[in-house]
Amino acid sequence: ARHLLIKFEGSRNPVSRRTGASTSGVTAAQAEQELQSYADKVRPRGASEEVFAKYACERSDCGSFKSGGDLGLFGPGQMQKQFEDGVKGTAVGKMSGIVLSDSGYHLVFRTQ
Repeated sequence: ARHLLIKFEGSRNPVSRRTGASTSGVTAAQAEQELQSYADKVRPRGASEEVFAKYACERSDCGSFKSGGDLGLFGPGQMQKQFEDGVKGTAVGKMSGIVLSDSGYHLVFRTQ
């Protein structure tokens, strides 16, 4: 799976891995709204893996931004439950809706 993460002040470890900056001034509502704007950019362009990876590189607060949000393969229990549920609920080759986990708000692109 690939993902685009936007952290906020209530996130576990509220620091962007992309910028190194604290996200303590970002509210949950602001993070969700910004993530929705990325969903709105990706969907009209076909929600392809390539387009998703471009935006994950550009904006994700996860260290996986370097690889277009690619988290590689993972099995049950290796990720936070809310995130795993979001991945499982998304068809292969499709983008999820907004998923909230302890780490922040995610969009997920399921690769397998």
